[in-house]
Amino acid sequence: MSGLVTYRTFLADSERWVRFEHRPGDIVISTPPKAGTTWTQMLCALSVFDGPDFPAQLDALSPWLDMRTRSEDEVFSIYDRQTHQRFIKTHTPLDGLPIRDDVTYVVVGRDPRDVLVSWEHHKANMDYEALMASIAEAGGLDDPAVAAPTPPDPDPAVRFRQFVEEVPSTDLMSLANVLHHLATGWERRHQPNVGLFHFLDYQRDLVAEMARLSDLCGFDLEPDRLEALAPEAGISRMRDRARDLAPGMAKSDHWKDVAGFFRSGASGEWADRVTPDDMRRYAERLTELEPEPLARWAHEGAQITLV
Repeated sequence: MSGLVTYRTFLADSERWVRFEHRPGDIVISTPPKAGTTWTQMLCALSVFDGPDFPAQLDALSPWLDMRTRSEDEVFSIYDRQTHQRFIKTHTPLDGLPIRDDVTYVVVGRDPRDVLVSWEHHKANMDYEALMASIAEAGGLDDPAVAAPTPPDPDPAVRFRQFVEEVPSTDLMSLANVLHHLATGWERRHQPNVGLFHFLDYQRDLVAEMARLSDLCGFDLEPDRLEALAPEAGISRMRDRARDLAPGMAKSDHWKDVAGFFRSGASGEWADRVTPDDMRRYAERLTELEPEPLARWAHEGAQITLV
């Protein structure tokens, strides 16, 4: 499909979206990594199935469509067999997706500095040998453009500075890429089928955010039902169910500690790895990359900034 940006890494290929057959009512959850993806999938699952008893593991219900651990045929077949309202995971920004009026797009933001810290814990918990074996089994290593990521710098302060300074790219975890992803939702935020949500707002009032998601996606849940369902998406409850809810578990276990995927990271953990000069440069970089309203929402959430 012309006009779509292609995002290709060793882990994912957005060109699958060109060939995927949507259905009216589909929900596409499009987030930067570590911004609340699984949390949002859980909220959708609780709503679609009206409770915490799902017919399969979350990864089997809502696999990452463009992830190379499954072949295109395999992941398309999973979604094709589903008869319930589908909620589809991707880390592709909206400029890499075909946008349809009869599909709902959910974009979730998080303070980019917290994204970085969470991403580093995520990588440290990943069994790369098992991951690459799954990619090879699915034929994903046949792509000559695929290359495994290089080891990170051992100094967290250096990693923070690299995150801040990296130019926009389709295959890097960087401030520019996180903000670009959120910008593709921000610029469409007034469209009735696009919703912006935020990690901090989930933490502040999960019931209210679940109600917003219900209204956006047409789940039509009563307030008392939302009150009953929301606790099932709490971090402790999800950690207890890690083998049912963690990504990849329906395909292969590529975690060193599967419960550790649901790490309860506090906001602001980045603060002990930066200097005042780093924060001044971070602020400068924000103004270089995105206008203030989007940058403020990306860091603070709260619906009053969506006007």
